[in-house]
Amino acid sequence: MRQFFAALLLFALSGSAEAEEIVSAYTEFDIDRDCAVTERATEGEGTFSNYVCNGYRGFPVILSVDDMRESIVYGFPGADKTAWESFSGFNSAGPRIEWRLATYEGMELPFATIRRWFVHDPDEDDKKLEILVVSKIGQPGEADGCVVGLVMATGKPDANDMARIIADRQARDFACGADERVFVGEPIPEFSRQD
Repeated sequence: MRQFFAALLLFALSGSAEAEEIVSAYTEFDIDRDCAVTERATEGEGTFSNYVCNGYRGFPVILSVDDMRESIVYGFPGADKTAWESFSGFNSAGPRIEWRLATYEGMELPFATIRRWFVHDPDEDDKKLEILVVSKIGQPGEADGCVVGLVMATGKPDANDMARIIADRQARDFACGADERVFVGEPIPEFSRQD
């Protein structure tokens, strides 16, 4: 795993000096303030709720909650039902979202997010693991938003740096549902996608 870290960092640092500028912007997420319910389970249907929420400069956040688990898509979804992507254990995403922005000739376009999730530790009932989830933002007309990588953050002071490297180097060309996600650190709890 350490060789993977080193190779990923070397790849990131070897980029062209003429590459576009990449910066971060941050938003604070509050479901009661930022979201509208689009669908909710009725009696006998289960516990699910779906929301559309304010994100960053017109880019929405699509949140689905079911059985104390969350699935989140950033940006514009397709006409079809959005895929469910989540950890198998109980989980919730933290309130702060880091949006990675590429600046072209003074225009900033968000292409990825990084968000801290709190996931039930299957080995210890009263413990939660912190995982940074790197997501590709669905662009208008492309509808290709999904999770690109997962970085163990519990006890890892360099986790944010690693998540930014994954976002900056992997997110824009990542093919949702086809490419393999990047996993950094151990143990990453089970995470899956259901189309």
